[in-house]
Amino acid sequence: MAPPILKLDDIFLTFGVTPLLAGASLQVEPGDRICLVGRNGSGKSTLMKIAAGLVEAQSGEVFRHPSATIRYLEQAPDFGDFSTVQAYCEAGLGPGDDPYRVTYLLQHLGLSGEEHPARLSGGEARRAALARVMAPEPDILMLDEPTNHLDLPTIEWLEDELSRSRSALVLISHDRRFLEKVSTATVWLDRGTARRLDRGFGHFEAWRDKVLEEEETEQHKLGRAIEREEHWLRYGVTARRKRNMRRLGELQDMRSRHRGHRGPQGSVQASITEARESGKLVIEADRITKSYEGRTIVAPFSLRVHRGDCIGLVGPNGAGKTTLLKMLTGQLEPDTGTVKLGTNLEIATLDQKREDLNPDETLAHYLTDGRGETLLVNGEQKHVSGYMKDFLFQPEQARTPIRNLSGGERARLILARIMARPSNLLILDEPTNDLDIETLDLLQEIVAGYSGTVILVSHDRDFLDRTVSSTIAPAVPDAPDGRWIEYAGGYSDMLAQRKGAAEERRRAEKATEKPKAEAAAQAEAPKTRGKLSYKQKFALENLPKEMEKTEGEIAAREAKMADPELFTRDPAAFNRLAGELEKLRDRLAAMEEEWLELEMLREELEG
Repeated sequence: MAPPILKLDDIFLTFGVTPLLAGASLQVEPGDRICLVGRNGSGKSTLMKIAAGLVEAQSGEVFRHPSATIRYLEQAPDFGDFSTVQAYCEAGLGPGDDPYRVTYLLQHLGLSGEEHPARLSGGEARRAALARVMAPEPDILMLDEPTNHLDLPTIEWLEDELSRSRSALVLISHDRRFLEKVSTATVWLDRGTARRLDRGFGHFEAWRDKVLEEEETEQHKLGRAIEREEHWLRYGVTARRKRNMRRLGELQDMRSRHRGHRGPQGSVQASITEARESGKLVIEADRITKSYEGRTIVAPFSLRVHRGDCIGLVGPNGAGKTTLLKMLTGQLEPDTGTVKLGTNLEIATLDQKREDLNPDETLAHYLTDGRGETLLVNGEQKHVSGYMKDFLFQPEQARTPIRNLSGGERARLILARIMARPSNLLILDEPTNDLDIETLDLLQEIVAGYSGTVILVSHDRDFLDRTVSSTIAPAVPDAPDGRWIEYAGGYSDMLAQRKGAAEERRRAEKATEKPKAEAAAQAEAPKTRGKLSYKQKFALENLPKEMEKTEGEIAAREAKMADPELFTRDPAAFNRLAGELEKLRDRLAAMEEEWLELEMLREELEG
């Protein structure tokens, strides 16, 4: 085993009464790929900052190898007075580092380097900060929520880049799929201490549940042992005759351990307040378009959203997801086409930028809209402090300004407000940013069990797979041109359908190569031949019949898929029909092309 290049041992740090870190440890060896997991507020970022030398622990030992280089990606990077992104990134290089790495990373992250840091969007700022910390190829690379505000193509590129990196990694992220692909070890920060599992995040949840189950069993055994000792103390003959000081001491120790045990932090307990049922047709968009400065954001696009649908929008940053979402919900007029909203709609929105948060407002005022100490949740009056407890806020935080909350706490606060408002249409724009794994689980359950309609924008592949019934994505993933396609199922289903369609096209192209070659050879042959081969003549006569038959099969499947209840009733049948439809369309296109080639050849030979 290689000696550690970083070691934290018995780290203590307290903010207020309850210790944030109470004997936490972390060890990093060359080549490690460690994901640091735990609830929001458990101290993950603080422990990482202590490891990076940015925060000092109150007690404990910190060892960093004298020659080891460490780079830390914080959630809110400071761009200082740098005039360009290139200058900001190059300032992170050390002696002997290759400046070309900055250019290489910026290109792959979609930045030129000439941008002014003060004018960067959230996603661009995250990309610039990533380029700065990754360029030196440090011995230890510490990344705090690196996927926040990144689109799916960039996240997938980052996974590949980190997998090839020589740096040891310590990662904090809410993105399950990202952690599963990158990590090989997991450190769980829980109630101030750290436990290590030498396996990737994919094995974490089963291990965590087993640890908590064993802990609960031990506490139960300890309680029973205390009962036995107290019974002996009251009724035992030896105890009445003389005091056994050793057993009394052991009893006091057991009582102390039992009282001092801190169970795992509670889970968010909440359900969404649902309004009266909306109309069956929630949104109908008919050939809507949108362009900005000559660039097509949405080409003619049509969609029908029915009550109970859960639709996900995916695509690279700048593709137009938010623009399309705003048009579908009536916030933005299309250039052409129409959008009709259904009846009885009560819309609740989680905005990507959390713009409705006033940093000077208190939590209680935000949740109640300043109307006293109570709020109505599912028809029941609840005191704001009690409602806050459901979302893991302490009663004393009721008068705390929002500016004092962490990113994860702000996300939880917005969820608390949304869930208290009656709704039958949820609009969620990047809802998973800053949420811990457990709160993500709750959000998934809420979305899956919501009887209303949900439209969400997300780059979280796991969240999409667990929640949505259909996915809208750009027709051309790498270079969006305004065309959008709706696929049945989640993100993985979309990828499978795209892959299947691509393979079918390749087979169709291969199948047409031979007739094309024969037609070309025939065209170049001396015209004295004057006629088609028997095979070509047979194809020319029979292709129209085959095309007509295929058109009928396409129409039959389109008629079945037009049933708005089909996907909800039988998603497997819907997916099968969608795959068959795409194959039939590709086959029809190949036959039409072959027939055209042969018809042109016939005219040339006869002319």
